[in-house]
Amino acid sequence: MIRFAAVQDVAEIHAMVRELAAYERAAAEAKATPEQLRQALFGAHPAAYSLMAEDDDTGEVVGFALWFPRFSTWTGTRGMHLEDLYVRPHARGGGHGKALLAALADICLRHGYERFEWWVLTWNEPAIGFYRALGAELLDDWTVCRLSGDALEGLARLASAAGPGSGATDV
Repeated sequence: MIRFAAVQDVAEIHAMVRELAAYERAAAEAKATPEQLRQALFGAHPAAYSLMAEDDDTGEVVGFALWFPRFSTWTGTRGMHLEDLYVRPHARGGGHGKALLAALADICLRHGYERFEWWVLTWNEPAIGFYRALGAELLDDWTVCRLSGDALEGLARLASAAGPGSGATDV
């Protein structure tokens, strides 16, 4: 069964985020706390949304999907970015991942979203094969760029250096 996450699911979502990070060889990078996830998903201004996958027989939570809206200036339309899709190893192959993605595709269409996008690690061949089988197009022409830490702070200092009234610090 697929359902929307409730605030009571935050601990389970947090645990699965950590499991996913370990699977993706990035356990040390999973720093979000349960409270940060609670605020992001259920605070006054949610930054993201989540679906839960439950085993139909046992009711056990076996997976989740976390997404947020996005906007394309090229098409002038909204879309969805899937941040995390995870199904616990013992439940893989049971249709839970496909059911989560199908539910998200349905949400996209009901909200008028024209794009449903996500990232996948280049070494994650099982996921890539799964996504291709669903009809997903893998974009070879795009590379993910990220600023964080010192690089983010250094670039932000350029706005401060521009001085008051320059517009850069008025945002």
